[in-house]
Amino acid sequence: MHAIGFTDHLPIEDPASLRDVTIAKPSAQGHDLLVQVQAVAVNPVDVGVRKTGHEHRMRPKILGWDATGIVTAVGEAVTLFQPGDHVFYAGSFRRPGCDSAYHLVDERLVGHAPATLTTAARAAMPLTSLTAYEALFEQLHIPFDPAKPNSEKCNQTILIINGAGGVGSIATQLAKLAGLTVISSASRPESIAWTQQHGADLVVDHHHDLVSEVHALGIKDVDYILGLSDLDSHWNEICTLIKPGGHIASITENRRPIDLKKLTKKRGTFAWEWMYSKSYYHTADMISQHDILETIADLLDRGLLQSTLSQTLRPINALNLRQANQLIEQHHMIGKVVIEGWK
Repeated sequence: MHAIGFTDHLPIEDPASLRDVTIAKPSAQGHDLLVQVQAVAVNPVDVGVRKTGHEHRMRPKILGWDATGIVTAVGEAVTLFQPGDHVFYAGSFRRPGCDSAYHLVDERLVGHAPATLTTAARAAMPLTSLTAYEALFEQLHIPFDPAKPNSEKCNQTILIINGAGGVGSIATQLAKLAGLTVISSASRPESIAWTQQHGADLVVDHHHDLVSEVHALGIKDVDYILGLSDLDSHWNEICTLIKPGGHIASITENRRPIDLKKLTKKRGTFAWEWMYSKSYYHTADMISQHDILETIADLLDRGLLQSTLSQTLRPINALNLRQANQLIEQHHMIGKVVIEGWK
């Protein structure tokens, strides 16, 4: 079957950095679904895996952790899906990615695709939705009842650093549904407009001092902070802006030691969010990702969330995946880029 992968860690401008390849079509066993892939999205993790390393691979490494498609076969232990179901998912970091015509994925990581969205709009959603949902409601412990979203304002505020990216665009919407006032950071006119379009109440510039930016809004400190970019540069600002007893979560790693002692007197809580953790360690609550995606699909179908799709390329091949990776590497991406269809 057709797939796109790499054997050497090369600059994305090199035609060999991602190549069209032929690999064996897998078969479904156990809890696995065999999905006929209709569209995929590209994320920073694709860039990171492709660029990091020096070894030559004898077999192509297949990337891709955002997909939508149709279930064509199921393993003997599957109970949540059946052939013909339209699904969307991010999958597991330990297994081959979804940049292939057919893909195996554990049913516990999969949701029924939202019925009201286009194929491309569906593919834009899984990874960032899972990340944002887990960060807000599991790691930051923000109360949220999906059955009664935005039922009342909670008089609490969250600062989302890098609100125009894929995760930030979803986190902003979900935080609003949880009743929070959302301060989102963005720096360019188009990214500011994007964050406002997706529900940000206030916008600050993360290229300026965030403490001064937030204080200029008449806000001394915030209840929650979600860091989606450059933890090293923003750490001191984060520690200054968090309220006593506040909660901080980050999806970006630090390259230098961060001083957690700065949170001691505030009794601040810091947590990491890595969306792949449950599947990577095969945790007992791994099925929660199925539940989250079911909730996300419902919110999308009810018109309470909007897809963050911003660009679509066709068809799924190495050329278009290289182009999508280049867009991510430029660090100016707003929303999500999706590649749809096979030739």
